[in-house]
Amino acid sequence: MKRVIEVGCLILLLQGGALAATKKGMRFWNLTGETLSEVALAPAGTKNFGANQCANDKDGTVDFDEDVAVTGVTPGRYDVRMKDVSGRVCYAKAVEVKANATFSVHQKELVDCAK
Repeated sequence: MKRVIEVGCLILLLQGGALAATKKGMRFWNLTGETLSEVALAPAGTKNFGANQCANDKDGTVDFDEDVAVTGVTPGRYDVRMKDVSGRVCYAKAVEVKANATFSVHQKELVDCAK
């Protein structure tokens, strides 16, 4: 019986490791309190916003407390433009984006919001 439990635990650990492996790379974690239909990054202090990262999600939006893969971006500091599903656009300034890490934006970091 002990052996069966050990094997079961090993299987769970391996599955957890596989799940973690699928989460590697840069990711954005939405902590704004809103569902976002657009998330775009520009090098801090510029208006050169790149592609909509919400396109990397299966439904094209990033719900509150959901994360999404970020592609086409190198590590650095970025201004983040976010548009929620109601049409409100907000920014977060000078957000640090690291390789193989998840960055987040909290509601309290939102500035320059307009509809």
